[in-house]
Amino acid sequence: MVKIATLFLMSATAAAFNHPGLLHTSKDLSRAKGHVDKGEEPWLTDWNLLKTSSRASPTWEPKPVPTVYRGNDGEHQQNFGQLVSDIHAAYQLGIRWHIEKDDQYAKAAINILNAWSSTLKAIEGTGDKYIAAGIYGSQLANAGELLRDYSGWSGSDRNKLKNVLYNVFYKLNHEYLTAGNKWGNGYYGWSSWDFLSLASVQAIGVFNENQDLYDEAINYFWDGRGNGNINKFIYHNWTASSTGAILAQTQEAGRDQNHALLDVQLIGVIMQQAWNQGDDLYKALGNAPLHATEYLSKYNVGQDVPYTWYDSPEGNHTVIAPDGRGEIRPGWERIYAHYHDIKNVDAPWTKKYRDLVNSKTNGVEGGGGNYNTGGGMDDLGFGTLLYRLSA
Repeated sequence: MVKIATLFLMSATAAAFNHPGLLHTSKDLSRAKGHVDKGEEPWLTDWNLLKTSSRASPTWEPKPVPTVYRGNDGEHQQNFGQLVSDIHAAYQLGIRWHIEKDDQYAKAAINILNAWSSTLKAIEGTGDKYIAAGIYGSQLANAGELLRDYSGWSGSDRNKLKNVLYNVFYKLNHEYLTAGNKWGNGYYGWSSWDFLSLASVQAIGVFNENQDLYDEAINYFWDGRGNGNINKFIYHNWTASSTGAILAQTQEAGRDQNHALLDVQLIGVIMQQAWNQGDDLYKALGNAPLHATEYLSKYNVGQDVPYTWYDSPEGNHTVIAPDGRGEIRPGWERIYAHYHDIKNVDAPWTKKYRDLVNSKTNGVEGGGGNYNTGGGMDDLGFGTLLYRLSA
């Protein structure tokens, strides 16, 4: 295992990072505020949904622990839910601060971040600890990024969060990407595990202003050893003879739809974080991430898609997996807005799945606390408010 320094380090070759510059920029947040201030729909409905969240209340009390456990190791009780809930609370409060300009929300968010940065020492459990370090690492960095310019957050407290992100989360992210993702049978693991680790490394790189970490994530996306490499994530392209539209079969499509859809959530985070730092991963391999999203979206709104066998880490997958078909996961607002409104590319099945998800929460995308499945916490959500570019 690589030896991790006891303190976060800024890269000696660090370039200037954009801040805020993970999932949202100042321009994005100002746009959302403008829609809310003018009472414009559907942004106002999503804003009102966020405000009703218990996690968006300034009275939210964090429940930090020294060690987070994920996975049943037969000895410790899993407690990762406490971290997840608190991260979503800090994020939602950060959004309220940006839109309402009321410092009570920033103070409440900082209280959560400080509680965890002064308490958390390790993430343990089964191999699922890598999932926790990945998904929650990127989400925690995003919550911090929203508050980094709040004058009431001291530099010393901000540095505590940087240290925890580097020494607790990045430690496991890097360990997985360089050692943990190769199985005993010689196969590399699932795309989703790579993606969640990449999203975290990338986000920590931006928040900590560590160019080496950011570059590690971007380089792996293009040329990594495992299935988070975009060239390995996309397994087969199908082209419609009538329209020329491309559908891309993905690495986990034959595993189950829960994880196949998680791939889309995670690659969306990676692409958006890169976009806000000036790197366009959305256009990778001729918009391949969109082709993958179209493929999975079409299948998960009830339509048939083609499939060719895949030699997976757990054996041959001969058909697309029906397990989890139609599961509801937020995150499609982000992808659809970019391809449809910024790149002017048709994405009909992405829109249909986006609308399916939104139909469960009054026609807009919800966030942490609005969904009864674990997948609802795997993305920070509220994309109608934060990403929608056209009504």
